[in-house]
Amino acid sequence: MKKKNQTTGTNKYWLLGLSLFCIMLMLFSVFSDKTKGPFKVLANITVIPMQQGINQIGGWLTDMSENFETLEQVRKENEKLQARVDELVTENNNLQEEKYELERLQELYKLDQSYADYEKTAAHVIGKDSGNWFSTFTIDKGSSDGIKKDMNVMAGSGLVGIVTEVGPTWATVRSIIDDSSNVSGMVLSTSDRCIVNGDLTLMNDGKIRFEQMENNENEVAVGDQIVTSYISDKYLQGILIGYISEVNVDSNNLTRSGYITPVVDFKNLQEVLVITTTKEELTGESE
Repeated sequence: MKKKNQTTGTNKYWLLGLSLFCIMLMLFSVFSDKTKGPFKVLANITVIPMQQGINQIGGWLTDMSENFETLEQVRKENEKLQARVDELVTENNNLQEEKYELERLQELYKLDQSYADYEKTAAHVIGKDSGNWFSTFTIDKGSSDGIKKDMNVMAGSGLVGIVTEVGPTWATVRSIIDDSSNVSGMVLSTSDRCIVNGDLTLMNDGKIRFEQMENNENEVAVGDQIVTSYISDKYLQGILIGYISEVNVDSNNLTRSGYITPVVDFKNLQEVLVITTTKEELTGESE
């Protein structure tokens, strides 16, 4: 206990001595310009260098504080600029989306004008089966909008498919590329009829198949248009299906077959036109 008290007393003396030393240095600093002799020399050796060091440290700390303030300002400006960049990117994306939507709607308008004899209503695609292609998909209009089974559906420059199922606010469409699809078609320039068969495996090459076209004296060539036939029981006449990309005479020498490039992009369907008159209603005949 005695030793601890002695150590505490010693520390007090040291603290007192250092305090007195600092006070002396301060006095030397104040009177250094007015004194001469040993005191001035002592001040020059001790106080002035210490003052200069303290000033330098103070200046360095001031610079650091200013730098930190500048960095904080830069950080805030960067955050504002980044927020503005994000805002502009969003605006640009919205403008691009509106641009593409406008182009699609213009395309639908042209299609509507090309088939002005048919009453039509526009619909959005809201769902599809798995896979890359829109072989069967769902639209956002149904019986409450006047949609019925067997109504023809168009997009792009021509035929997409046919309505197969209808709900109050939705309808299912089977496209002409679906494996179960068969459409009665004909060559527009010669009226030679054929059967257009859906085949999803062929769509990887961007084509569908036609067959059972009579092999006669009529010349059918690559680039000829294939449209829906007048004898089709469900499809209205004259809707463009696509263009012949290949035609061959079959081994029986009686028929021709080949491939068609569809006029619809079956990988990217967003809006469609539904013809609101069925073939049965138009002809007054039952299926």
